[in-house]
Amino acid sequence: MLKCASVYTYEIDDQEAAFEEIRVQLDEKITLLKHTIGIIMCHSEFIHSGVLKHICGQLPFDLAGVTTSSQAVNGEAGELILTIFVMTSDDVWFRTGVTGGLDENIDAQIKSAFDKAANGASELPKLALVFPPQFRHAGDIYVNAWQKIIPNVPIFGAVAIDDTLTFEECETVHKGESYKTAMSFVLCYGNITPRFIVGTFPQDKVMPYKGEITKSNGAFVNEINNVNARRYFEGIGFVSDGVLNENYIFVPFVIDQKKRADYDGIPVLRVLASFTKDGTAIFRGYVDEGSTFTMLTCETEDMLSVTRQKIEQINDLPDVNGVLLFPCIVRRMMTMRENPMMELETVRDTINPDIPFMIGYAGGEISPTLIKNDIPTNRFHNYSLVILVV
Repeated sequence: MLKCASVYTYEIDDQEAAFEEIRVQLDEKITLLKHTIGIIMCHSEFIHSGVLKHICGQLPFDLAGVTTSSQAVNGEAGELILTIFVMTSDDVWFRTGVTGGLDENIDAQIKSAFDKAANGASELPKLALVFPPQFRHAGDIYVNAWQKIIPNVPIFGAVAIDDTLTFEECETVHKGESYKTAMSFVLCYGNITPRFIVGTFPQDKVMPYKGEITKSNGAFVNEINNVNARRYFEGIGFVSDGVLNENYIFVPFVIDQKKRADYDGIPVLRVLASFTKDGTAIFRGYVDEGSTFTMLTCETEDMLSVTRQKIEQINDLPDVNGVLLFPCIVRRMMTMRENPMMELETVRDTINPDIPFMIGYAGGEISPTLIKNDIPTNRFHNYSLVILVV
């Protein structure tokens, strides 16, 4: 049996006081069993102040996670906050690890770190929780690397993010140490059956027009409908003087990747980031050649309606021990003018108070869209809310 609890601290100046807050909450909420792990998310200031390292050093279990811009747990939602989601069990066990820098040799670095963490394990994990650094690459490269190492294992995680304009404070965390370019991870073994939910936007907000990706390579889209990508977007008003119009930065592209070998019929969302000198469009995730796409027209309330719907879905599920939720940072940006905490507060106020949970924004989300015949379709997402139920 798996038991979970979420704890937090706002104390950023006094290391011992911060740990004491965490310790007291843990004593009140949960009795640690044979195997325990903690998923940690925090504002980057907790790294600079030494609070994160002190807490990790004092707790009797390993922790892995990332920085984020804002978070929520049961009863709390904040920006300058550190949160921990604890999982403990007698029949679920955990291995943690961290890669070397992922500036190059990504597949080899992840494989080496996995081999070290899983050394002695007689089986593949039932779940991998992964926390990549803020990247120069599309996040699909991390998903693809993991799938080569642990085929048919569900992969769930969040890319590091922060609240700066240029994301220079993003870091990953493993056992109290923080990293700019390394990926931390947790491997979960034993009696665990994870469930996954992905929320995007209402389907009635999808525009009827469809384009086709006629030439692409990874995240680089060269041609749409056999036309240079920049010229295509100029034709529909997204680009002026060669630059993406500011009004269209937050328009989600719905990509139907029907040419994939593991196509599951479920579209993914993508962000259009910029253009190269030759007019190639750069997206923040892979866009397969032969895919079709359309766009979403949505407002804040459209997004929040899906968030509420997904939380009600969780509330109706049986045997929920705990929930991890990672929404895209763009969803926070959409609510910035009204209330940047709006989605997190919606989750806090809607979820069953008896369900331990932790939610924090991600710079890219990783989650299966579907598990069929025990085979997950692991995906890298933009604009989405990904949810793990354990």
